[in-house]
This record gives sequence, C-alpha cells and structure tokens, in this order.
Amino acid sequence: MNDPLTPRARKLADAMSAGFPDPALGPVEPAAIRQAARAGAPPRPVRELPRVTDRSVPGPAGAPDVPVRIYQPVADPASPLPVVVFFHGGGWVLCDLDTHDGICRELALRAGAVVVSVAYRLAPEHRFPSAVEDAYAVTAWVSAHAARLGCDPGRLAVAGDSSGGNLAAAVALMARDREGPRVAAQLLAYPVLDHRMEAPSYTTYGRGFFHTTAHMRWYWEQYLGPRGDGSHPYASPGLAPDPGGLPPAVVLLPECDPLRDDGLRHARRLEAAGTAVRLRVWPGTFHGFLGLGGLLPEAEEALTEAARGLRAALRPPSGP
Repeated sequence: MNDPLTPRARKLADAMSAGFPDPALGPVEPAAIRQAARAGAPPRPVRELPRVTDRSVPGPAGAPDVPVRIYQPVADPASPLPVVVFFHGGGWVLCDLDTHDGICRELALRAGAVVVSVAYRLAPEHRFPSAVEDAYAVTAWVSAHAARLGCDPGRLAVAGDSSGGNLAAAVALMARDREGPRVAAQLLAYPVLDHRMEAPSYTTYGRGFFHTTAHMRWYWEQYLGPRGDGSHPYASPGLAPDPGGLPPAVVLLPECDPLRDDGLRHARRLEAAGTAVRLRVWPGTFHGFLGLGGLLPEAEEALTEAARGLRAALRPPSGP
C-alpha cells in the first residue's frame, strides 16, 4: 500500500512519534507527555519583530490573570492594524507561548497584524470550561483595549491550531451568543470540533500519522474529566445546534489527520448557514504540520494561505 504522506512528511512524522507517549500502549501521565512534547519540538528560526511583549491580562471573574504575548509587526504603523487573538494547540494539556512562538511571529509578519498569543489554563489541572473562558476573556480584553495596542477593534480575528482551533471556534460562538465582542474572522487550523470522534478519518488515519485517535481520546478525557459535557457547543463547536451568524472562516486541514472529516463537516455547515469559508486541504501532510515551517514546504504554503485568508477577511472597509 502506498504511503499517503509525502516522503519528507513521513520522515518528520516518524521522528516526532518516536519519543512521544502513546496512550494506546499504556497509561500516560500529563507530566510525561508534556516533557516529551517539549523535548521533541522541532526548532524553528526566530523571525525578528519590532516588538514582542509578555504581560498578563484579566481572566474570567474569580480566575487568575492570563499570560499573553503580544507581537507587533510594525514599529510605528500609520493606521490601526488588524489584531489576531491566537490560541495554541496541544490537546488543552500541552504547549505554551514558547512552543507556538514561531507560528505567531509568522502570522504577524505575513498577515500584517498584531498577534496576541494566549497562555490559557491547561487540563487536567483546569478542566472545561476554564480554557475557553480564559480564551473569551482575553478576546474581550483585546477588543476593549485595541486602540492601546494600535489596533482596529473592528478587524479582530480569533485563531488557533488543533485544540486552539477548538477554542477559536468556541470563542466565535460565545461572542455571538453573548453579543460581543465583535469577531470579524476565525482561522481554524485542523481544529478539534466533536468529542464523539465518529468520523471515518478517525479510523483511516487513526494510527501511524503522529497524532492518533488514542491521543485524541486521552486529551478529551483530560479536558472534560469524568463528568464533563462533551456535547456542550463550547466544548464541541462542531455540534452547535445553530451555526449561523458566525464570522468568515479560514479552515486549514491536513489530509492524513483523524480530525480531517470533522473539519470538512464544520466547513460545510458554516457555508450552509451563510458564513463565507475559505477551505484548503493539504495532501500528504499530518496533524500539526503548520508548526513545521522551514522543514516542510506544505507548512510554508499553509502559513502563507493562513495569512492571505486573514488579510482578506480583515481588509479595512473601503471608503465612500
């Protein structure tokens, strides 16, 4: 049987899998999988920006402040820039501001937008809805303080990869349901959308492509806990009863990913509800490929497509 991954993607997927714990083979502890994720993260050259700032912003009521990292692509912009609130992936358990620093720098430079990366609370120490409430709180703060950041609050996007894509899709729903803040676009890179994991791609690509169905099941267990409601639309945005009234979406999917079919279904539901969708599927790639810029040509293409989609969705309104 021919390998659906490109030769370069296969080499990377196998190397990344080699030291990464597999829940299908036995119990996995969060500390062990976090350590493996840090050790196995491929290096990425640092792209210099005029200003990168770490700070904290208020979290949800009664919760701690949320650390963020703010990426400014232009030292002294002549006019307010768009702003992208970015949520990192990692199954709600792994990763942080540093693991996704390269992606955020690329998005800021390529999209010409201020990027605010969010270090939301992680599971299992903090289960649903902690992460998504943190994500929403930061998005509301960014909207309210856009002028101070040199940004246009009318051109605010939410973005994320994997579980971060889950949070971005959920924040878009929350902003609609709670009547603000206004979200102008959503960038969803191989997002987690449905806790049921019933789509055919969970079988077709469930093992042998780095991110497995067993991993995804374990992540859901950590995020929801024994009594969590996976069917809640802010946990599984792909199950939202009403997908209408949501901002334009850029959806980026790898071919060989257990989550692929959920992403395709979500894109179709958004389109059917009247949302403009920019969908792209990259053949021969696997879950997490967006972070492999400099190593995988498809990752560079995807970063360019992400930026192009954000630029189009966040274009300033034309004059009279």
